[in-house]
Amino acid sequence: MKIIFFGSSQFAAVSLKALASCRQEISCVVTQPDRAKGRGLHFESTPVKSTAEQCKLEVLQFKDINSLESATILKEKDADLFVVVSFGQILSGEILSIPKIFSINAHASILPSYRGAAPINWAIIKGEAKTGITIIKMVEKMDAGSIIAKEELAIDAEDTNITLENKLSPLAAGLLVKCIKNIEKKEIKLSEQDLSKVSFAPKLKKEDGLINWGKPAVVISNLVRGTIGWPGAFTYHNGKALKIYKIRIKEGSAGLNIQPGKILEVAREGIVVAAAEDQIIIEELQIEGKRVMKAEEFISGHKISVGDRLGKK
Repeated sequence: MKIIFFGSSQFAAVSLKALASCRQEISCVVTQPDRAKGRGLHFESTPVKSTAEQCKLEVLQFKDINSLESATILKEKDADLFVVVSFGQILSGEILSIPKIFSINAHASILPSYRGAAPINWAIIKGEAKTGITIIKMVEKMDAGSIIAKEELAIDAEDTNITLENKLSPLAAGLLVKCIKNIEKKEIKLSEQDLSKVSFAPKLKKEDGLINWGKPAVVISNLVRGTIGWPGAFTYHNGKALKIYKIRIKEGSAGLNIQPGKILEVAREGIVVAAAEDQIIIEELQIEGKRVMKAEEFISGHKISVGDRLGKK
């Protein structure tokens, strides 16, 4: 069975490596174009391109996957199946209809929950106890196709979007391999998504990382853990943006009625801040223009005092 693999991220690269290792016939790999990154604006390949080159697979990079040129080239490959994992472009109905069998996608949530671009982040931000991987037959509407298979995974209290992605990527790879073998043997059963349970996980915007100190400490903790990397959880201190990288909820602080955002303690172990419910201890942070620091180092070089209030400018 001839497969064309579509993917770009490290999450997708794990699936590509698994498919290549189990000797599936991968006609080519489609990934996002190289992009200029860093201060020197050096062009950088996607993790999927790097993996494909290691596996000696042909790589195609289209600026617009739905262009006439893209469609023509993909049709010439005469593929049986398209496999899409964290690709980064939305495939049109015309492109999805090219393979002889159909197109499938590995999505990092238990569909129909958290359709969209950032399901891992939003599952943590919303305080979910579990998530998982769903393999679907793709349709033109995003993440709305029939379910082929799914597998759940518990979200640990200390998980960030990074650690959770690292747990989900091999789960996706294993489930994809299993599904593709079953498709080849014509041993799959499709089930429709329950439309009454649909929720969404849109691409994160900068403002999604802003901390509202009027929320309970657990909500703030979820936001910090779910936005590592981008956009990052942030607040303001004396008019300067302050990114928060690591916090914990202070034990025994429940029920204390203190102005949210007020700094209650400045110590080497962390900066204690009041939330609507409970208090949090900031352990790692970054003021704008500086590097990430542990609380002990930060307080030795920056003026921050008990009674100060964190929040909008």
